[in-house]
Amino acid sequence: MTVIVDKEKCTGCETCVDECPAAAITIVDEKATVNNDLCVDCGSCVDVCPAEAITME
Repeated sequence: MTVIVDKEKCTGCETCVDECPAAAITIVDEKATVNNDLCVDCGSCVDVCPAEAITME
């Protein structure tokens, strides 16, 4: 699976950063960025994103 961040929807709130157990998400230019090499496909970020900016494909 791949985590996709919709940069248009992302508000940079950092909720996903705090939730990620693999520390795979960082904020770059005020938007969430996922390092898919570190991501463990748990879906926690999808569940907690208040802007619904994160999906998994």
